[in-house]
Amino acid sequence: MNTMTLWHISAWEFAALAAAAMLVGFSKTAVSGANTVSLAIFAAVLPARASTGVLLPILIVGDVLAVLTYRRHAHWPTLWRLFPAVAAGVVFGTLFLMWADDGIVRMSIGAILLFMAGVTVWRRRQATAEEEPDSVTSRAGRIKARSYGVLGGFTTMVANAGGPVMSMYLLSAGFRKLGFLGTSAFFFLIVNVSKVPFSVGLGLIDGRSLLLDAALAMFVVPGAFIGKVAVHRINQRLFEQLVIAATVVGGIQLLLR
Repeated sequence: MNTMTLWHISAWEFAALAAAAMLVGFSKTAVSGANTVSLAIFAAVLPARASTGVLLPILIVGDVLAVLTYRRHAHWPTLWRLFPAVAAGVVFGTLFLMWADDGIVRMSIGAILLFMAGVTVWRRRQATAEEEPDSVTSRAGRIKARSYGVLGGFTTMVANAGGPVMSMYLLSAGFRKLGFLGTSAFFFLIVNVSKVPFSVGLGLIDGRSLLLDAALAMFVVPGAFIGKVAVHRINQRLFEQLVIAATVVGGIQLLLR
Protein backbone atom coordinates (compact mmCIF):
# COMPACT_ATOMS: atom_id res chain seq x y z
CA MET A 1 0.00 0.00 0.00
CA ASN A 2 1.36 3.41 -0.93
CA THR A 3 0.67 5.02 2.42
CA MET A 4 2.27 8.30 1.39
CA THR A 5 -0.93 9.06 -0.49
CA LEU A 6 -2.69 9.19 2.88
CA TRP A 7 -0.81 12.41 3.66
CA HIS A 8 -1.80 14.20 0.46
CA ILE A 9 -5.52 14.60 1.02
CA SER A 10 -7.09 18.03 0.91
CA ALA A 11 -9.22 19.63 3.64
CA TRP A 12 -12.36 18.79 1.62
CA GLU A 13 -11.28 15.18 1.27
CA PHE A 14 -10.63 14.92 5.00
CA ALA A 15 -14.08 16.43 5.62
CA ALA A 16 -15.60 13.75 3.36
CA LEU A 17 -13.78 11.02 5.31
CA ALA A 18 -14.96 12.55 8.60
CA ALA A 19 -18.57 12.54 7.36
CA ALA A 20 -18.14 8.90 6.30
CA ALA A 21 -16.80 8.07 9.79
CA MET A 22 -19.90 9.68 11.34
CA LEU A 23 -22.06 7.57 9.04
CA VAL A 24 -20.24 4.46 10.27
CA GLY A 25 -21.28 5.32 13.82
CA PHE A 26 -24.86 5.97 12.71
CA SER A 27 -25.09 2.71 10.78
CA LYS A 28 -23.78 0.67 13.71
CA THR A 29 -26.46 1.98 16.09
CA ALA A 30 -29.37 2.64 13.73
CA VAL A 31 -29.47 1.37 10.12
CA SER A 32 -27.05 -1.49 9.55
CA GLY A 33 -25.84 -1.60 5.96
CA ALA A 34 -25.83 2.17 5.54
CA ASN A 35 -22.06 2.18 5.88
CA THR A 36 -21.82 0.98 2.28
CA VAL A 37 -21.98 4.72 1.57
CA SER A 38 -18.94 5.15 3.85
CA LEU A 39 -17.17 2.44 1.90
CA ALA A 40 -17.85 4.37 -1.32
CA ILE A 41 -16.57 7.65 0.14
CA PHE A 42 -13.36 6.10 1.46
CA ALA A 43 -12.72 4.38 -1.87
CA ALA A 44 -13.35 7.65 -3.76
CA VAL A 45 -10.94 9.70 -1.62
CA LEU A 46 -8.20 7.10 -1.08
CA PRO A 47 -6.68 4.40 -3.31
CA ALA A 48 -9.04 1.42 -3.34
CA ARG A 49 -6.84 -1.03 -1.45
CA ALA A 50 -5.61 1.62 1.00
CA SER A 51 -9.19 2.61 1.77
CA THR A 52 -9.95 -0.92 2.97
CA GLY A 53 -7.15 -0.77 5.52
CA VAL A 54 -8.04 2.70 6.77
CA LEU A 55 -11.75 1.92 7.10
CA LEU A 56 -11.36 -1.29 9.14
CA PRO A 57 -10.25 0.34 12.45
CA ILE A 58 -13.01 2.95 12.04
CA LEU A 59 -15.53 0.12 11.75
CA ILE A 60 -14.12 -1.51 14.88
CA VAL A 61 -14.62 1.72 16.84
CA GLY A 62 -18.23 1.73 15.66
CA ASP A 63 -18.61 -1.93 16.59
CA VAL A 64 -17.43 -1.25 20.16
CA LEU A 65 -19.96 1.57 20.53
CA ALA A 66 -22.73 -0.65 19.14
CA VAL A 67 -21.88 -3.49 21.54
CA LEU A 68 -21.96 -1.08 24.49
CA THR A 69 -25.38 0.14 23.34
CA TYR A 70 -27.12 -3.14 22.39
CA ARG A 71 -25.16 -5.87 24.21
CA ARG A 72 -28.27 -7.20 26.00
CA HIS A 73 -30.11 -7.90 22.74
CA ALA A 74 -27.67 -10.28 21.02
CA HIS A 75 -28.89 -13.75 19.97
CA TRP A 76 -25.86 -15.96 20.59
CA PRO A 77 -27.17 -19.24 19.04
CA THR A 78 -27.30 -17.43 15.71
CA LEU A 79 -23.77 -16.07 16.17
CA TRP A 80 -22.26 -19.46 17.03
CA ARG A 81 -23.82 -20.99 13.93
CA LEU A 82 -22.47 -18.22 11.70
CA PHE A 83 -18.85 -18.00 12.85
CA PRO A 84 -17.41 -21.20 11.28
CA ALA A 85 -18.84 -20.30 7.86
CA VAL A 86 -17.67 -16.71 8.22
CA ALA A 87 -14.14 -17.89 9.03
CA ALA A 88 -14.11 -19.88 5.80
CA GLY A 89 -15.35 -16.82 3.91
CA VAL A 90 -12.59 -14.63 5.40
CA VAL A 91 -9.91 -17.10 4.32
CA PHE A 92 -11.42 -17.30 0.84
CA GLY A 93 -11.60 -13.50 0.69
CA THR A 94 -7.93 -13.21 1.68
CA LEU A 95 -6.92 -15.58 -1.12
CA PHE A 96 -9.17 -13.69 -3.54
CA LEU A 97 -7.49 -10.38 -2.64
CA MET A 98 -4.09 -11.84 -3.47
CA TRP A 99 -4.91 -12.01 -7.19
CA ALA A 100 -8.14 -10.14 -8.01
CA ASP A 101 -7.97 -6.52 -9.13
CA ASP A 102 -10.26 -3.78 -7.83
CA GLY A 103 -12.67 -4.06 -10.76
CA ILE A 104 -13.33 -7.75 -10.25
CA VAL A 105 -13.78 -7.26 -6.50
CA ARG A 106 -16.30 -4.44 -6.92
CA MET A 107 -18.33 -6.23 -9.59
CA SER A 108 -18.48 -9.46 -7.58
CA ILE A 109 -19.62 -7.84 -4.35
CA GLY A 110 -22.09 -5.51 -6.07
CA ALA A 111 -23.75 -8.45 -7.82
CA ILE A 112 -23.93 -10.46 -4.57
CA LEU A 113 -25.55 -7.57 -2.66
CA LEU A 114 -28.20 -6.93 -5.31
CA PHE A 115 -28.99 -10.64 -5.60
CA MET A 116 -29.47 -11.05 -1.87
CA ALA A 117 -31.56 -7.90 -1.57
CA GLY A 118 -33.85 -9.28 -4.27
CA VAL A 119 -34.05 -12.68 -2.59
CA THR A 120 -34.87 -11.09 0.78
CA VAL A 121 -37.67 -8.93 -0.68
CA TRP A 122 -39.12 -11.95 -2.48
CA ARG A 123 -38.96 -14.16 0.61
CA ARG A 124 -40.67 -11.58 2.79
CA ARG A 125 -43.49 -11.12 0.28
CA GLN A 126 -44.02 -14.86 -0.04
CA ALA A 127 -43.83 -15.68 3.66
CA THR A 128 -47.09 -16.44 5.42
CA ALA A 129 -45.52 -15.97 8.84
CA GLU A 130 -42.25 -14.52 10.09
CA GLU A 131 -39.58 -16.90 11.14
CA GLU A 132 -38.31 -16.58 14.69
CA PRO A 133 -34.56 -16.16 15.25
CA ASP A 134 -34.28 -19.64 16.76
CA SER A 135 -35.35 -21.11 13.39
CA VAL A 136 -31.62 -21.35 12.65
CA THR A 137 -31.81 -24.70 14.46
CA SER A 138 -33.70 -26.24 11.55
CA ARG A 139 -31.91 -27.88 8.62
CA ALA A 140 -32.97 -25.12 6.22
CA GLY A 141 -31.89 -22.52 8.78
CA ARG A 142 -28.46 -24.11 9.12
CA ILE A 143 -27.96 -24.18 5.35
CA LYS A 144 -29.02 -20.55 5.09
CA ALA A 145 -26.71 -19.53 7.95
CA ARG A 146 -23.73 -21.27 6.33
CA SER A 147 -24.42 -19.73 2.92
CA TYR A 148 -24.79 -16.22 4.26
CA GLY A 149 -21.85 -16.75 6.62
CA VAL A 150 -19.44 -17.63 3.82
CA LEU A 151 -20.67 -14.72 1.70
CA GLY A 152 -20.49 -12.38 4.69
CA GLY A 153 -16.94 -13.42 5.53
CA PHE A 154 -15.86 -13.08 1.91
CA THR A 155 -17.38 -9.64 1.36
CA THR A 156 -16.24 -8.23 4.69
CA MET A 157 -12.66 -9.33 4.00
CA VAL A 158 -12.33 -8.03 0.45
CA ALA A 159 -14.14 -4.69 0.85
CA ASN A 160 -15.51 -4.27 4.39
CA ALA A 161 -18.90 -4.83 2.74
CA GLY A 162 -20.21 -7.63 4.91
CA GLY A 163 -22.81 -5.43 6.60
CA PRO A 164 -25.45 -5.65 3.86
CA VAL A 165 -24.91 -9.41 3.53
CA MET A 166 -25.54 -10.05 7.20
CA SER A 167 -28.36 -7.51 7.24
CA MET A 168 -30.15 -9.57 4.61
CA TYR A 169 -29.59 -12.74 6.64
CA LEU A 170 -30.87 -11.28 9.91
CA LEU A 171 -33.92 -9.76 8.20
CA SER A 172 -34.73 -13.05 6.49
CA ALA A 173 -34.42 -14.84 9.85
CA GLY A 174 -37.13 -12.60 11.30
CA PHE A 175 -35.09 -10.55 13.77
CA ARG A 176 -36.79 -7.53 15.28
CA LYS A 177 -35.01 -4.19 15.42
CA LEU A 178 -33.11 -4.40 18.72
CA GLY A 179 -32.27 -8.09 18.32
CA PHE A 180 -31.02 -7.31 14.83
CA LEU A 181 -28.73 -4.52 16.10
CA GLY A 182 -27.48 -6.44 19.14
CA THR A 183 -26.65 -9.59 17.18
CA SER A 184 -24.96 -7.70 14.34
CA ALA A 185 -22.97 -5.58 16.85
CA PHE A 186 -21.26 -8.59 18.42
CA PHE A 187 -20.93 -10.31 15.06
CA PHE A 188 -19.02 -7.48 13.42
CA LEU A 189 -16.88 -6.66 16.43
CA ILE A 190 -15.59 -10.23 16.54
CA VAL A 191 -15.24 -10.58 12.76
CA ASN A 192 -13.60 -7.20 12.19
CA VAL A 193 -11.06 -7.71 14.99
CA SER A 194 -10.23 -11.14 13.53
CA LYS A 195 -9.57 -9.50 10.14
CA VAL A 196 -6.82 -7.23 11.48
CA PRO A 197 -3.94 -9.77 11.22
CA PHE A 198 -4.97 -10.62 7.65
CA SER A 199 -5.11 -6.93 6.70
CA VAL A 200 -1.72 -6.26 8.28
CA GLY A 201 -0.27 -9.23 6.43
CA LEU A 202 -1.63 -7.91 3.13
CA GLY A 203 -0.10 -4.48 3.82
CA LEU A 204 -3.49 -2.79 4.17
CA ILE A 205 -2.82 -1.51 7.72
CA ASP A 206 0.38 0.15 8.93
CA GLY A 207 1.52 2.98 11.18
CA ARG A 208 0.56 5.76 8.78
CA SER A 209 -2.93 4.41 8.14
CA LEU A 210 -3.49 4.08 11.90
CA LEU A 211 -2.55 7.74 12.43
CA LEU A 212 -5.23 8.75 9.94
CA ASP A 213 -7.65 6.44 11.77
CA ALA A 214 -6.81 8.18 15.04
CA ALA A 215 -7.81 11.52 13.49
CA LEU A 216 -11.06 10.11 12.11
CA ALA A 217 -12.16 7.93 15.04
CA MET A 218 -13.49 10.88 17.05
CA PHE A 219 -16.17 11.45 14.37
CA VAL A 220 -17.64 7.97 14.89
CA VAL A 221 -18.91 8.86 18.38
CA PRO A 222 -21.41 11.62 17.43
CA GLY A 223 -22.68 9.45 14.57
CA ALA A 224 -23.32 6.58 17.00
CA PHE A 225 -25.12 8.91 19.41
CA ILE A 226 -27.39 10.23 16.63
CA GLY A 227 -28.15 6.66 15.60
CA LYS A 228 -29.00 5.62 19.17
CA VAL A 229 -31.51 8.47 19.42
CA ALA A 230 -32.95 7.92 15.94
CA VAL A 231 -33.44 4.16 16.14
CA HIS A 232 -36.25 4.46 18.70
CA ARG A 233 -38.14 6.73 16.32
CA ILE A 234 -37.98 4.30 13.40
CA ASN A 235 -40.73 1.66 13.25
CA GLN A 236 -39.94 -1.93 12.25
CA ARG A 237 -41.26 -1.71 8.70
CA LEU A 238 -39.36 1.50 7.95
CA PHE A 239 -36.25 0.00 9.56
CA GLU A 240 -36.37 -2.99 7.22
CA GLN A 241 -37.01 -0.79 4.19
CA LEU A 242 -34.04 1.42 5.05
CA VAL A 243 -31.73 -1.60 5.47
CA ILE A 244 -32.79 -3.06 2.11
CA ALA A 245 -32.52 0.33 0.39
CA ALA A 246 -29.00 0.85 1.77
CA THR A 247 -28.02 -2.58 0.47
CA VAL A 248 -29.37 -1.86 -3.01
CA VAL A 249 -27.66 1.53 -3.16
CA GLY A 250 -24.38 -0.05 -2.05
CA GLY A 251 -24.65 -2.81 -4.65
CA ILE A 252 -25.43 -0.43 -7.50
CA GLN A 253 -22.62 1.89 -6.44
CA LEU A 254 -20.11 -0.96 -6.50
CA LEU A 255 -21.25 -2.08 -9.95
CA LEU A 256 -21.10 1.41 -11.46
CA ARG A 257 -17.95 2.73 -9.81
